[in-house]
Amino acid sequence: MTRVTGIGGIFIRAKDPKALGDWYKTHLGIDVQSWGGTAFRWADADGEPIAGTTTWSVGDGSYFSPSNAGFMVNYRVADLHELLTQLRAEGCQVMDQTEESEFGKFGWVMDPEGNKVELWEPPAGQ
Repeated sequence: MTRVTGIGGIFIRAKDPKALGDWYKTHLGIDVQSWGGTAFRWADADGEPIAGTTTWSVGDGSYFSPSNAGFMVNYRVADLHELLTQLRAEGCQVMDQTEESEFGKFGWVMDPEGNKVELWEPPAGQ
């Protein structure tokens, strides 16, 4: 079974999300948008655009709960519901809640050190 197929996003907890976003924009040239992040478009080895993005975002971290970590990684997966079933069977701490929207399917699992990991099955064609 295919599990993780890539990284869909990196989310950073900040005491002052606006100031930290401004720092990344000024010093690292990240195009931080008004919502607090950006979407890096994917390209092939020749630099040609391909379907897919990786989101990068700074926020207050409330979304990471119950984790207290300063970050959360979103991993792209091929079949969210099958993976969650497999993780439960392996004894992992899978969160009960899942979400489905026009942005895809989302689920969460806690790693052994208490970090919340987001699993994302993108919509078809992304």
